[in-house]
Amino acid sequence: MQDKLTLMIPGPTPVPETVLKALGRHPIGHRSAEFQSIVERTTKQLQWLHQTTNDVLTITGSGTAAMEAGIINTLSRGDKVICGDNGKFGERWVKVAKAYGLEVQVLKAKWGQPLNTNDFRQLLETDTNKEIKAVILTHSETSTGVINDLETISKHVLNHGHAITIADCVTSIGACNIPMNDWGIDVIASGSQKGYMMPPGLSFIAMSKRAWKFNEISNLPKFYLDLKPYKKTSDKNSNPYTPAVNLYFALEAALTMMQTEGLQSIFARHARHREAVHAGMKAIGLQIFSEEGYGSPAITAISPQNIDAEQLRKEVKEKFDILLAGGQDHLKGKVFRIGHLGFVNDRDVLTAVAAIEATLGDLGINNVKTGAGVAATAEILQKR
Repeated sequence: MQDKLTLMIPGPTPVPETVLKALGRHPIGHRSAEFQSIVERTTKQLQWLHQTTNDVLTITGSGTAAMEAGIINTLSRGDKVICGDNGKFGERWVKVAKAYGLEVQVLKAKWGQPLNTNDFRQLLETDTNKEIKAVILTHSETSTGVINDLETISKHVLNHGHAITIADCVTSIGACNIPMNDWGIDVIASGSQKGYMMPPGLSFIAMSKRAWKFNEISNLPKFYLDLKPYKKTSDKNSNPYTPAVNLYFALEAALTMMQTEGLQSIFARHARHREAVHAGMKAIGLQIFSEEGYGSPAITAISPQNIDAEQLRKEVKEKFDILLAGGQDHLKGKVFRIGHLGFVNDRDVLTAVAAIEATLGDLGINNVKTGAGVAATAEILQKR
């Protein structure tokens, strides 16, 4: 059916009608007092979401723009850094760091497993000369559905006493608790098309006071992503370049919706949806790809043994107009991913599980009693 596609992917995520209406407003001047008021309000809302009093800057660009900005505004050529790599976006950190001439030590974990926090601790503790300048990692690894222990790793970095933590929170901000101040995170990067419940186009970067001190001596090349002009203009409720004005309208509407729901309610909803999806898939007889206890509240990767995951995705889309995400790189055809991030409610989760269960039955590759997945999912969703 036309215009009925349901997004159950890690981004773009579904957009509320309230946000779409705000997006459709007539543009206003980006140097006007009216727009400056919007910048002031959204900046305070972003600080609320990040649980911080630090600067949270808005860039017109994707989440990767914020990731790159986090590196080039704090580090210098030849700096030693640790990069965590347990998926596609951990790999991206490594590529960006190497592209700028950083000396990168990679701490790997197998795709589907979390980063080992003790590996970070040991490297940092043995760095008696304080040569390590940053620890860089992905919090919610979108490609595998794994949530890494950012809190513990951040504590190890703080104990080091010199390095900073740079975190990709693109699919975790707005889905789970990330108290920037309490955890001592120095740089957080995120993007609008995820937990913010907005279309793509804006990225956000939060900078601690320690990160700004690193910025003073950073010598990596930068222009559009140079955060000094962003901070200077943000302090005056403005932007150094022409921003995506209508996306600011959407941002304010989305963050207002989130404030109405409340942070703890948002986190509880995402945790419940993760649990419901896990229960439904296990009841159907499908295997969760992420290690037990480390499933992301934003996305669940499923490893359907002896089933072509791409065929399953194709059938679900054609029969039910539900778009699931596929596997990336060597996981293509081996896993599919169910997004439960942002503007997703219980009905969406229950419908996705039912569609997968029905499709497996139609394909004749599911021997589980019909309705087992739906029943298991519904049981979790009833818990509030």
